[in-house]
Amino acid sequence: MKNKSTIYGLAFLCVILFTQCSLYKTIMNMSRLQFKMAGVSGINIGGIAINNKSSLKDFSILEVAQLTSSISKGNLPTTFVINVQALNPNDGKGGYPRTDATLKSFPFRLLIDGKELFSGNIASPIAVPGTGETTVIPLSIHFDLLQAAQNKTLEGVVHLASSIAGIGNNKAQLELYAKPVVSSFLGDISYPGELKIIDKEFTSK
Repeated sequence: MKNKSTIYGLAFLCVILFTQCSLYKTIMNMSRLQFKMAGVSGINIGGIAINNKSSLKDFSILEVAQLTSSISKGNLPTTFVINVQALNPNDGKGGYPRTDATLKSFPFRLLIDGKELFSGNIASPIAVPGTGETTVIPLSIHFDLLQAAQNKTLEGVVHLASSIAGIGNNKAQLELYAKPVVSSFLGDISYPGELKIIDKEFTSK
């Protein structure tokens, strides 16, 4: 009986250790998601789509009048989408088991040329499968462009809007900080700190 008890005890201990190891690997997998900014799309200022407009000569007379009216009122509503690529490297090839992930929450804040102008979150969870391929996360941005513009003239805000959109040679410095929350069978796993997401390389730190 004593030997059987010892065997059962060792078996139970092995199960506990295996479970803890699996849980640890799962947590590690979830924290290996990587993110990268993949450009801006759909920028709209004062109800006018920027598209490929980089200077005042690209706007119609009516559009110039509309923008001038908004600026004179001290408010220039601006919307656009920042596309973030999410990469789940847990495809089963790097020593970790293949693990699909779901971003339950993605609280973020956006800085433009060093000034924080907007904070937000995703509207609903986004699946990031462990296939080694990227998933695009669209982040909706809306704020008053006049808050960001040092030069609050018509020319100044048009120049800033086109630089945010990446049109022309001058590009605004966009900094994105996020603290992802990933859901799993263990519950929600929140990153310990903010990630700085840039447009040059994937980051998970």
